[in-house]
Amino acid sequence: MSTNVATKAGPREWIGLAVLTLPLLVLALDVSVLFLAAPHLGADLRPSSTELLWILDIYGFLIAGFLVTMGTLGDRIGRRKLLMIGAVAFALASVLAAYANSPAMLIAARAALGIAGATLMPSTLALISNMFADPKQRGLAIGIWMTTFSAGVSIGPTIGGALLENFWWGSVFLIAVPVMVLLVVLAPILLPEFRDPDAGRLDLLSVVLSLATVLPVIYGLKEIATGHGSWLPYTALVAGVVLGILFTRRQKRLRNPMVDLRLFKIRAFAAALALLLLGITAINGVNFLYPQFLQSVKDLSPLQAGLWMIPITLAAVLGSLVAPLLTRRIRPAFVITGGAVISVVGFVLVTQVDAISGLGLLITAGVVTVAGLSPMTVLTTDMVVGSAPPEKAGAAAALSETSGELGVGLGVAAMGTIATAVYRAEMDNAPAEAAESLTGAVALAQTLPPDQATALLEPAREAFTSGLNAAGLVGAVLLVALAFVSVSLLRHLRPTGAESERDN
Repeated sequence: MSTNVATKAGPREWIGLAVLTLPLLVLALDVSVLFLAAPHLGADLRPSSTELLWILDIYGFLIAGFLVTMGTLGDRIGRRKLLMIGAVAFALASVLAAYANSPAMLIAARAALGIAGATLMPSTLALISNMFADPKQRGLAIGIWMTTFSAGVSIGPTIGGALLENFWWGSVFLIAVPVMVLLVVLAPILLPEFRDPDAGRLDLLSVVLSLATVLPVIYGLKEIATGHGSWLPYTALVAGVVLGILFTRRQKRLRNPMVDLRLFKIRAFAAALALLLLGITAINGVNFLYPQFLQSVKDLSPLQAGLWMIPITLAAVLGSLVAPLLTRRIRPAFVITGGAVISVVGFVLVTQVDAISGLGLLITAGVVTVAGLSPMTVLTTDMVVGSAPPEKAGAAAALSETSGELGVGLGVAAMGTIATAVYRAEMDNAPAEAAESLTGAVALAQTLPPDQATALLEPAREAFTSGLNAAGLVGAVLLVALAFVSVSLLRHLRPTGAESERDN
């Protein structure tokens, strides 16, 4: 057995970690503030419904599609170098978005932001693995890294609301510019450089196949959640899976593959990716329905809804920070399983929410659910980057992020479909527009006299709440499965810092 002791990080590395959280904070803000700005930019640029959809969605699509490419590219050209290139590109694209004078220009800027954003997360996570060789310190560093994103999502509506009250809609994009400038200045001083000297050239066909795999899958999952019944998203899913098979076969033949499939032979690595996908599927499916409940059922403004979500964010922060400390004495599998059991309780509480007095119970359920699941996201991310060889950390980090993105899409698609099916079943006798969705019912109610509007909205809100209840039940089942997988596949891992019997 190895007796090597990893070198502990010092003050320089911890200050460097603060620098690495900067781009993550910007990415989180960029996710949340645009939804507040959408009505303002809609009134100014007057995009069509299709153009507005692309303005909102193309950023996330391209981040998901380019993660694997950028993670592998960082291994080849240098992770700090790629981070700095991405930061400059993100700042320039943010300025372009802020001063866009047409929908097409804003769509192009958002696309550039997505590609630049894909360089940031795998680069920062891979650099953390280089800077914090000690498993205990690395786990805590990843916990802090993740809490930054949670905090950014939480404060995004507050910052965005303040900016929109005093400035034009483009101001929400300019937040990124000073942060990225600071990152570019500090990175060469505080962050180490790392690249794989034997990585070889980037295979362009693998890049194309990677994009052609991830983008159709993310698109298909997102469109299925709308419940419009089109054949196109299902075709996209099938195409993505087929191209994914071709991508995998090509990686097996390459001397320097874009994704080293031998990583999946490491039990902790493969199990961690599976748990991450399963857990994020469960939590994001319900979280997708939370804002709709707060705004359409409880009739809160976007800013009020964001403020109500703050306790849930604080629970995520607490769970992320506590998890690495618990695993110093308890096996990671048992920490994850215990958290999953707590989350099951939260999902069961979701099934008890009602349309009239359900606000407090809903937030309590969210707090319990997220507090239980947050340890899983931190620990599985740590397992992924910790199991991979240092020269493959960028690709491993990208796979971790891609698994999370697929979990978001799958959760929204699955839970959204279930909730929509329940809603439509209960609203079967309502007017067509109201029977389609709660949003349609709210829009129709605005054209009716007050008594008729009330008569329409009450059953519509109850039907939506029933769909939320059903999604909570499915989430509970998924978390039971997560607990079983964790105990079955990860119980061989000992507490952090202890010698472990990892499969190679």
